[in-house]
Amino acid sequence: MVATLRDVARAAGVSPATASRALSAPELVAPARRALVEKAAQDLGYRPNLAARGLTTGRTGNLCLVVPDLGNPFFAGVAKGVQRRARELGHAVFVADSDEDARLEADLVERLSAQADGTLVCSPRMSDERLAELTADRHVVLVNRRLPGRPSVVVDNTDGMRQAVRHLHALGHRRIGYAGGPEGSWSDARRRDGLKVAAHGLHRLEVVDLGHFAPTVVGGTAAGDLVAAASITAVIAHNDLVALGITERLRVRGRSVPADVSVIGYDDTVGTLGHPALTTVAIRLARLGSVAVDLLLDGRASTGRAAATGADEDDISLPVELVVRGTTGPAPTPPTDGVSR
Repeated sequence: MVATLRDVARAAGVSPATASRALSAPELVAPARRALVEKAAQDLGYRPNLAARGLTTGRTGNLCLVVPDLGNPFFAGVAKGVQRRARELGHAVFVADSDEDARLEADLVERLSAQADGTLVCSPRMSDERLAELTADRHVVLVNRRLPGRPSVVVDNTDGMRQAVRHLHALGHRRIGYAGGPEGSWSDARRRDGLKVAAHGLHRLEVVDLGHFAPTVVGGTAAGDLVAAASITAVIAHNDLVALGITERLRVRGRSVPADVSVIGYDDTVGTLGHPALTTVAIRLARLGSVAVDLLLDGRASTGRAAATGADEDDISLPVELVVRGTTGPAPTPPTDGVSR
């Protein structure tokens, strides 16, 4: 038999009205009494009627998340973090895939936000102007994208590139390449900026821009031919999928990783699937999603984003960490011409 609010109230020794307030507006109920109601609800397996709550509170109990491509493990990882945190806080999540289409993305935000208490837009593909217009009168948090005046959660791409470049430099690499993401990608632009900062001042380091590629294994395959032809000893890829494509293409071309070319990915989504395992800049994707939920709910039902993230503003940058595995090694020794010097 399904437990009702009256069952919870009876078990907690309070009125149904108090039980309702304790579960829907806990800040209005004394802590001791609220704890009794919460324990009774948990013991009875009570699930609130979100539709009925919406009629009285104006809240639906729903959040929505719009991503460019659920087939990309980056966005699937963020989505899992969003859903887990939302579930902890008593919210359901609508997840929508825009299929990398900026127009469809805007349409999804417009339609779904009307049915939710807030919207998370992850790595939006639309222009700054369209994004600003769309979010002007909506409760929205951006994930993996910054826009002035809008709350956002991003990662420290500058430090990620710094860690990757210094790792390669320490291994003796002096000519490295960057296989970037799609043109117009916000994160790719930040990583390019970070690459310039990271390379500045390092002795005899040359960085080769290999161009823009689809953030997929197929995109990496195309990049792999340029890596093989560029006379570089290492490459940093826009993401792990591109890095895997590069690694496989180099193998087909008879080049060994890391003996001939070292490869670094980004995100740590599929870093352990290849052989050798991929050195990559790791992002805690679930953490990215959960912090975004806390920011979206603005502390109403969370432990507070300041305590959770170390920040008290609406523009949060999370740390990243280089994970060294098997695709990076010492720079190859240049061949000699057999002449004594």
